[in-house]
Amino acid sequence: MSQRAVTISALAAAALLAGAGAYAFAGETGGSRSTGPEVTKASVAYVAPTADKDGSLTFTAEVSDDSGVRNLKVLAWPASMTPAPDADDMAHVESAACEPSGSSGDKAALCTYTVKVTSAEAAESPNGAWHVGVLASAEDGGTTFAPKAAGFTVKG
Repeated sequence: MSQRAVTISALAAAALLAGAGAYAFAGETGGSRSTGPEVTKASVAYVAPTADKDGSLTFTAEVSDDSGVRNLKVLAWPASMTPAPDADDMAHVESAACEPSGSSGDKAALCTYTVKVTSAEAAESPNGAWHVGVLASAEDGGTTFAPKAAGFTVKG
């Protein structure tokens, strides 16, 4: 199964969301010149689809780095998935929209990722605990990977 298919399937499963979590994390870092960006205030929100209207899954987080923020990649995945996604898997997923925030200019950004969830996708989604993983990239090449940046529960 392609990473794109896993991403779409995972995000669609949020259609049965019962709760959302918010976390701050340091994550795992990479890059030789930086300790990696900091990701804080991560949260996930859900609007269930109805018979005549699609739902959505929205993830937001604040990202900052001394060199500036390049991007934030986002992946929702069921806790039962094995193996869990790793930083290399994140290269194949979509990026959040990141806008400069605060007085530090482009050194901090508010990043938001929203995906549509149809009733058909929701019906095919597994129940149980889910996580939202992120890979934040800084302008100087530093990265931070957090496989469990936020969490939610899908109920049938």
